[in-house]
Amino acid sequence: MTNANIMRMSELCVPTLKEDPTDAEIASHKLLLRAGMIRKTASGVYTFLPLGKRVLAKVERIVREEMDAIGSQEIMMPALQPGELWHESGRWNDYGPELMRLVDRHDREFCLGPTHEELITALVRNELRSYKELPLTLYQIQVKFRDEIRPRFGLLRSREFIMKDAYSFHASQESLQKTYDDMSAAYGRICERMDMDYRPVEADSGQIGGSVTCEFMALAEAGEAELVHCACGWAANAEAGDCLARPTVYDVPAMEKVATPGVHTIAELAAFLDIPESSTVKALSGKNDAGDLVVLFIPGDHELNELKAERVAGGFTLLTDEDMEAFGLHKGSMGPVGLPEAARVIAARSLQAVPKWVVGANEDGYHYVGAQLGVDFKVDEWADLCIVQPGDSCPKCGLPLEGARGIEVSQVFQLGDKYSKAMGATFMAEDGSEQPFLMGCYGVGVSRTMAAIVEQHNDENGIAWPFSVAPAHVCVLPLTVGDDEVQPAAEKLAGDLAKLGLEVVIDDRKERAGVKFADADLVGWPLQVVVGKRGLAEGKVEIKHRKTGARRDISLMALTDAVAFAQRNTKVWGSEVDLFGGLFA
Repeated sequence: MTNANIMRMSELCVPTLKEDPTDAEIASHKLLLRAGMIRKTASGVYTFLPLGKRVLAKVERIVREEMDAIGSQEIMMPALQPGELWHESGRWNDYGPELMRLVDRHDREFCLGPTHEELITALVRNELRSYKELPLTLYQIQVKFRDEIRPRFGLLRSREFIMKDAYSFHASQESLQKTYDDMSAAYGRICERMDMDYRPVEADSGQIGGSVTCEFMALAEAGEAELVHCACGWAANAEAGDCLARPTVYDVPAMEKVATPGVHTIAELAAFLDIPESSTVKALSGKNDAGDLVVLFIPGDHELNELKAERVAGGFTLLTDEDMEAFGLHKGSMGPVGLPEAARVIAARSLQAVPKWVVGANEDGYHYVGAQLGVDFKVDEWADLCIVQPGDSCPKCGLPLEGARGIEVSQVFQLGDKYSKAMGATFMAEDGSEQPFLMGCYGVGVSRTMAAIVEQHNDENGIAWPFSVAPAHVCVLPLTVGDDEVQPAAEKLAGDLAKLGLEVVIDDRKERAGVKFADADLVGWPLQVVVGKRGLAEGKVEIKHRKTGARRDISLMALTDAVAFAQRNTKVWGSEVDLFGGLFA
């Protein structure tokens, strides 16, 4: 029997593994290897086997449909990029060692693209001339490269990965904002269509650049990003969100100098005084890019956000022990009272409402309690300096924030004229003047999304793929291959389900039932249909819903009729919705 929607396990390359690979640390890495979907080629480099490629293709299809629906046009750019374009943008040196660089036989510099801002800007500056041709959004789905210092977690941090990257070009900020909003909405739909529990969060633009950006995070314990979120809907990457800490006041009548022998850390100081760390103030000293002394003060129970500090201070490099001695500063005992006059004092905004501080006395082995703001010391500037953490106040509604971990699956950026101005990419505006393009950039980690789905959809037995991205929708398991009753019934059922448009795999291997059941759970087919002699005697088969583990017996005719009915009454995304949940109601 030949049917394009039917696959046979006896013919498929699905080399499943019984045990977890020793070098796999998280669920997605273990299960994608065990389910025979990927194989490691080198550190951070993977081959996608047939079932893994099918999942990847479905993720790509959903992404393409959402991109096309908002007017984006697909292209394909080379992975090999001329170094001269990266020199034009200024990123050849700024990007760092993660950029894979090479030199050809003519001593010309190239790189393997981790992203394509330079290439797309060079393309558009040679092709678009007038505001009448704008806006324009182009995208591609392509292999990208990043020379990770420590590839880990399988597809989540690899050196070669598949990405959808889109770039938009505009004549006005209003036009850029509209595409940014349209793209953000499309990214939300992409996550929803793949049944991901996600949050759009405030983020930092990092090496891409631009001032406005949002990450789409799949919530998962294995996620490398720390998130904070609120019941009101606000969420942020902990390293990018506004920090509204809740320091507590240790109130004493007046400033008092306290001997604190051997106390050098916040934890030691809080224990010595028997107060919470949130009642202390942490000091950090450094130099900005101009070489000026800068001293930062933050709540004792928080950590400094180095990116925020660099922006506020104009660069910030921590002082060495020798530098501190040269400035007359004491490591572990710094405070705002009696600092060198040349010091620029910047404090976290959260401390502005704290009238009395517990701080170092700028004398080794001593601290002040009750140092009064505006009386005993002054602050030159207030700024957001900290990494936001659970328990801080939500900047939108003021409620305490909750914490989570997440996997970044996509991100949207407003680049403005960062690349177009640097690379001389201009168009003729309506008033006849030459203006740099305003640009947006939008990325989806396609292979990373595949791993993120597995992180959210698995149990102790294997993967439980969402219907929309499963390598096939139904697995028919004849318990006795070759039996005169079981085999023909299984073949007919597979054919009937395939005629309904479902993708069906039949496990026609001459294996024990236990092996077939274990592999079906491991691979994660959304619906398993068990065909056995005992059930057929009653005209029934057993069905199992992989997502919930629910089982029931159902007649052969009722099964196909129920699936056909579900298809006719599905209104959202056609056959992507889990058609099988209703069979177990």
